[in-house]
Amino acid sequence: MKIHRNRQERKLFLSQKKYIEKVLERFDMLDAKPVKTLLAAHFRLSADLFSQTDEEKKYMFHVSYASVVGSIMYATVYIRPDISHAVSIVSRYMDMPGKGHWQTVK
Repeated sequence: MKIHRNRQERKLFLSQKKYIEKVLERFDMLDAKPVKTLLAAHFRLSADLFSQTDEEKKYMFHVSYASVVGSIMYATVYIRPDISHAVSIVSRYMDMPGKGHWQTVK
């Protein structure tokens, strides 16, 4: 965590930019597209999106869904409370995530 202190204005600024970059690199998401609207209306998450076909199950077996969500939760707790609602929604599907859940996290 980087802390910048402006003594004249009596303000502290916190940044976890390096942590977020490490997470993106670790999960091969450096090319991910940033969005301003978290959980846009077109993301309809439900338990019905779990992996149903063998192909999807095989794909999701190699996805570190729980690790990614956990890494994002860490950032939420320390520096990004603004994304806590979105993280709480995607964390509901950690036991059986599907491709739709994964797309939402990405």
